[in-house]
Amino acid sequence: MNMDAVHPGLPERAAGLFVSGEVRVACVGGLQNFVYEYEHGGRSCILRLTPGANRSERMVLAELDWIRYLADRGVSVSVPVRSKRGRWTEVLEQPDGQFICAVFEKAPGRRVGYPECLRDDHLYERLGRLTGRMHALSRAYKPNPRYGPRHDWSGNWFLRHVHGVPATQPGVHAACAGLMETIGALPREEGAFGLIHGDMGVGNFTVADDGRITLFDFDEVQYSWFVEDIAVQLYYLVYVYGGEGKSLREEQAERFMHHFMRGYEEEHTLDPYWIRQIPLFLRLRELIVYIGAFRNWDGVDETFSSSDNQWFKDWIAESRARIESGTPIVDIWG
Repeated sequence: MNMDAVHPGLPERAAGLFVSGEVRVACVGGLQNFVYEYEHGGRSCILRLTPGANRSERMVLAELDWIRYLADRGVSVSVPVRSKRGRWTEVLEQPDGQFICAVFEKAPGRRVGYPECLRDDHLYERLGRLTGRMHALSRAYKPNPRYGPRHDWSGNWFLRHVHGVPATQPGVHAACAGLMETIGALPREEGAFGLIHGDMGVGNFTVADDGRITLFDFDEVQYSWFVEDIAVQLYYLVYVYGGEGKSLREEQAERFMHHFMRGYEEEHTLDPYWIRQIPLFLRLRELIVYIGAFRNWDGVDETFSSSDNQWFKDWIAESRARIESGTPIVDIWG
């Protein structure tokens, strides 16, 4: 997303719908959305502007309902904040479309990035416990009838935009269709399928000094198999290993799964059949990340050879080969 695409003054107008008085709004990034931070009354808040072309207001409200449900049951999440009118969302109309505005309390603590996250066994166990708790709560969750349910896994924005991958890569397009058919045929068993976070990767949680993890960025909330939430976390802990480091992927996967599942099983139980399906969902996440790499593609250099990021160039080539051959980035269950 082009971060210059927001009209000047729009973030300030949006913040003004939630707080009184002037606030200084700072851009902090975003991919599907425009994300800003501001302070008001001694509280740090995150303002998110979602293009209406990406999400309807109903879908955003369904997301916020799920977040509040988790928060009410003791899950540490970045909670939404009501607007001055008492609404969870506000809509700003622009000549070229609308933006759905939502505000969240900023998650306390700090993000744990690379390489720190790669050998933190205690973090993996706590993530497992948090993920298991969320999945256990998902089993009892009923969507608010005013908003309706969120989309399912096949409605993922990137899967719906696979046409962004060049047509000169028919193997990727064929692999996408085949993988979606295979996953779509899996049984939707109670206790194995429900509402998930959808993007619980490195960078979408913070850790406080006391070790408490707070989840945020629920924009990809969707109905899927619970193991997708596990596979996403695993993928982002192994895909960074490139070059000679590729030999460490299996070791990293073994370590993560051992500690993660120890925490997870304190809160929720999955049949071993579903754990053996993780390679399918590793392939799905790789496909989603690969499609995302072409989001701002210039239409010329599909190997990104002009990039000065050697890791990325190596990854894009290896990723395409894995996708076309149907090979997960790591498989410790084979």
